[in-house]
Amino acid sequence: MAISPASESSPGSRLHEDLHWLFARLKQGLAGAEAVAVREHGMGLWGYTVLMAVVEAPARTQLALAQAVSVDKSKLVVILDELEGAGLVLRRPDPADRRARIIEVTPQGSLALEAARDDIKAIEDRLLTDLDAPVRAALRSALRHLAGAPILRIEDGQPCETACAPTTPVATR
Repeated sequence: MAISPASESSPGSRLHEDLHWLFARLKQGLAGAEAVAVREHGMGLWGYTVLMAVVEAPARTQLALAQAVSVDKSKLVVILDELEGAGLVLRRPDPADRRARIIEVTPQGSLALEAARDDIKAIEDRLLTDLDAPVRAALRSALRHLAGAPILRIEDGQPCETACAPTTPVATR
């Protein structure tokens, strides 16, 4: 028997107070809608993110770009291969270090990014339509703050240990 969304749990349930569940539902819905939108412009969601970062900080090396968008270097290579194959970016040798590559957006990439941004903005506007401008601004500010919270940072490739540990003992069943 399928469970209808209304019978999952009531809006006042503990489930609906759980941040992981709330963020997971939001991410799942938003990523699905945005993936369709950016695909229309020759990229995936990671490609869209990388392309935005390249435009915001031109002449960035692949290593700096990987760090800026918080993606593994090997995954970035695949993303850049896709963007380059679609004609959205170019990789050229860094004159200061021939082993490094500088990523540049192409004119076609700039046009695709602008069109994708417009589509993403329309999706976000529909999502936030019931919130007035000050609440939208507060939400974005809170999310930026939470995204940089120490509990979410990974130092030296290792997940945080002390900061991530629960402050109260977890009861066993």
